[in-house]
Amino acid sequence: MKALVTGAGGFVGPHLLAELESVGHTPLGVDFETGPDLLDSAGWVNLIRHTNPDVIYHLAGWSDVGQSWHNPVKTFAVNAQGTLSVLHAAAEGGVKRVLLISSADVYGLVASDSLPITEQTPARPRSPYGVSKQAAEDLGQQFVRGRGLDVVIARPFNHLGPGQRSQFAAAAFASQIAQAELAGGGEVAHGDLSARRDITDVRDVVRAYRMLVDAGSQGEIYNICSGRAVSMSHVLETLVADARVPITTRVDPERLRPIELPILRGSPEKLVAATGWEPRYSLDTTLSDVLSRARHHSKSLSPPNNPAPTNQNGTS
Repeated sequence: MKALVTGAGGFVGPHLLAELESVGHTPLGVDFETGPDLLDSAGWVNLIRHTNPDVIYHLAGWSDVGQSWHNPVKTFAVNAQGTLSVLHAAAEGGVKRVLLISSADVYGLVASDSLPITEQTPARPRSPYGVSKQAAEDLGQQFVRGRGLDVVIARPFNHLGPGQRSQFAAAAFASQIAQAELAGGGEVAHGDLSARRDITDVRDVVRAYRMLVDAGSQGEIYNICSGRAVSMSHVLETLVADARVPITTRVDPERLRPIELPILRGSPEKLVAATGWEPRYSLDTTLSDVLSRARHHSKSLSPPNNPAPTNQNGTS
């Protein structure tokens, strides 16, 4: 099967390419350097006609929820209008199936007595990012109804793993710990740690994507999640416990979001029923791998005999 993966140069893309290759598929990855701009509709039509993929995994888009508050117009344009470009090109090019990657952020604030979140939970996004993803979903459903395009929608909850950028909390924690280890000690700056999130390893998530392309139903939405919620304080504590030097922590007001959803916990039952998927990676294994990658990256950036400074802070 020939698969086009948009956003292949991001965090998830390389993991998805590896997953597809592992089962004998032929993936072609494009990103903002090798493919058209997401707002270039004609460019996407030309690309699809030239490459003639069987399926498209549409990963590309704005992924930073926190920064969407500062860039709402760009976030919406990239995620909504960009998705329109890809869907239009897929319909024009006769693509057999499109997996549209949305986000659990579309659910917004859900009361604790309404958990776990299922696909029937009303979508009430509260962030600009969530609104842009809801709009992208609506476009996908319109192409199902109006053009007969075979679109399947995935709503992944939080996912972590090696290679995630330090704009995201766990990767930012790991980056700061790795920098502190090189300096002989240091601190981790963080935002609100009370939020509880349903966290899945990215390698499990991309396997779910591949299985949904094989077994998902046209026009259907599927949560991708573990069914368990852990606090961000637990994530940080687990990483700090694995540190090789003393680590202190402090709240950084710059890392606090205007609105923080207290808890997200989903139900993967629909996904499991359709595909038989189940997670293979524990959270401890995931966090250990994230920290190992951060250590390797920090060593590659640190000049010989010139340790990194103590207070190198990522952005959560």
